Order: sequence, then C-alpha cells, then structure tokens
Amino acid sequence: MNRGVYPLLIAQFLTAFADNAILFTAIAMILKLSEPPQWYVPALQSVFLLAFVVLAPWVGVFADKHSKPRVLITGNLIKALGAVAILFGIEPLLAYAVIGVGAAVYSPAKYGILPELVDSRELVRANSWIESSTIVAIVTGTVIGARLADYSTSLALVMVVGLFIISSAITLLIPKLPPRGASKVAALPAFVRMTRGFFATARVRFSMLGASIFWGVAAVLRVILIAWAPIVLMLNNATEISELTLFLAIGIVAGAALVPKLIPMEYLRRARLAAYLMGIFIILLGGVQDVWAARIVLFIIGCAGGLFVVPINAALQKVGHDTIGSGGAVAIQHFFENLAMLFAVGLYTLASTRDVDPTLMILILGFAVLIATTIISWHLPRDPQPGA
Repeated sequence: MNRGVYPLLIAQFLTAFADNAILFTAIAMILKLSEPPQWYVPALQSVFLLAFVVLAPWVGVFADKHSKPRVLITGNLIKALGAVAILFGIEPLLAYAVIGVGAAVYSPAKYGILPELVDSRELVRANSWIESSTIVAIVTGTVIGARLADYSTSLALVMVVGLFIISSAITLLIPKLPPRGASKVAALPAFVRMTRGFFATARVRFSMLGASIFWGVAAVLRVILIAWAPIVLMLNNATEISELTLFLAIGIVAGAALVPKLIPMEYLRRARLAAYLMGIFIILLGGVQDVWAARIVLFIIGCAGGLFVVPINAALQKVGHDTIGSGGAVAIQHFFENLAMLFAVGLYTLASTRDVDPTLMILILGFAVLIATTIISWHLPRDPQPGA
C-alpha cells in the first residue's frame, strides 16, 4: 500500500471524529433546552447538507485544480472556523452551515485522492480501510463527543477545533500530489455535461443512485433515532442515544471489512442483496421495544450498509479517475448523495412538525429502501461467471 495512505487514514480518522463530535455537541445543546423543538435537529442536518448541493459544481473543480492534500487542509480549517463560531455563541444553524461548507470542500479531495495514491487493484482494499477507519472515528467521535458535551459543550468544542487543526498538520505528511487539472469551461455547464456523461453506463447509474439511497437512509435513520429512542426505549440524553448509534456504526465497519472477500469490484451486482437486507432489518427495527434488541438490529443494518456502500464507492472512484477526474466524479457523487439526504431529511423535518410517529417513519423508510433498490437494480448487467 502506498505510504501516503497511512497519514491519510490518520488525518481522515481525526476529521471524522471531530465531525461527529461537533454534531452531537450541537444535539446536546438542543437537548439541554427545557422544551427542545423536534424540528431543530433535522434542520441542523439540512443546513449542513445544503452546502454540498449548492457548491457541487465548484468543489470538484477546486479539488482537481489544486493538490488534494492542500484541499483537505482548506476544508478542515473552514470547519474549525464554524466550530469556533458555535463556541463564541453564534446561532448553531448558521455556524453549522459554515461547517457544511468546509465539509463540501473536503469531500471531493477525501475520496478523489485514493485513486491517485493506489492502483485499481488496491482501490477496494484502500476504500475498505478508509471506510472502516472513518466509521471507527464516527463511533468514538459520537460517543466521546456526546459524553463530553453532556459535561461541557465548551470543552467539547475546544477539542473539536484542536482535532481539525491536528488533522490538517498530519495531512502535510501525505506526498504532494500534482493537480489533476480542471476544465477551464464555466463550472456549472461543465458540471451538467460531466454528469450526463458520467451516467452513461448502467453500472455507474446503479452505483450513483445506490450511494444516494445509502446516505439518504443513513441521514434520516440518525435523526429518527433521536426522536424514536426517548419514546420507545426511554433514552433521554445525547450520551445514551449516541451509544445506540454506536452499534449501527460498528456494523458498517464489519460490513466494510467483508467487502474485499464478498463483493470485489467486478461482482458489483451482488451489492444489491446487501441493500435488500438493510431494508428488511430497518422494517424489523420498527417493531423493537428493547434496548439490546435495537442494538443488535442496528448492527445488522450497519453491516448490510457497509457491504452495500463500499463496492459502489470504489466503482465510482475507478470510473471517475479514468474519465472525468476523481475530484469531479466525487463532486457529482456527493451532489446526488447530499441531494438525497437533503430531500429525505427535509421530508422527515416536515413530518416531525406534524407529529408523525417515529416508529411509522422507520417502517416507511424500510419499505422505501426495498422499492428503491428494486428500481435501480432493474437494468444492472449480470456479473461475470466465476472463473470466466
């Protein structure tokens, strides 16, 4: 494995840790209110996602125009600025929108850098490492961030700012990669043209829409759990809820680790089976009444999700690197993923203002996954026969 992957793994871990610590710090601030508005947490997610959708035509160009390690540092420093804004009392919705801008800048370089560091034979394995370390960071960032925020939100925010800065320093250890080069055509028309070309094959369409489904489901499931856990499982603070989501994240790590053995890139069609499994267990979650039963079901949902998302990420990165540039490809991918998340969280926000039962929302989410997976798999070409 290229030596540049190791500092990338460490830097990504610290960044993902900080990203999730700050989210649960903001959630802890809301839960400490005497009557927290039910719509505020999904609204917080929505303002974060908005930057990914609005800036998508430009951040991919930016990532390909500059050395990707430098782009990673730029994104981290913008996120640190947003965390400082919360620390100094700026409205969390506004400050979290700034963090979203930093994340939107960071993301195309985060995924686009891998095909520049490793060859196609190692891409799935490198993706598995990155996804696994990211999920471990999500687990630890969520739990430690929530615990620290329940004790002191100021201390949690100071930790987050420090982690973004340390991650930026470690990123300097990644070999300086030359810019991939970006089109000199106006960004928006170029983005539309690249998107049309990128959707030319059934495998890319399946991968792009599949990734969108996964992240849309993940975003909604996380905010539903914040409303569902207090009603059904009687969990009432950020620490207890974060420990529940821990099992979802551990499952994703386990699923991601199994991908190189079960779903190599040439057998992409197999990934749809994991998506079906994910939908079935989301439906089963709607009938759960016990904390440990919920944890086990969430672990299986996460495992299926990891098996689903890692191979489709690798397929998109490989096609993008070989065609329009990895930064542009990841920007397109994240545009659709975050559009799906924004749409899904927006629908949930609307439902929450009308006091729709969170259990009903979980059941609807599970059936939606099954239907959407069937639709996007319809024209997917068959995998090659083993040994062919």
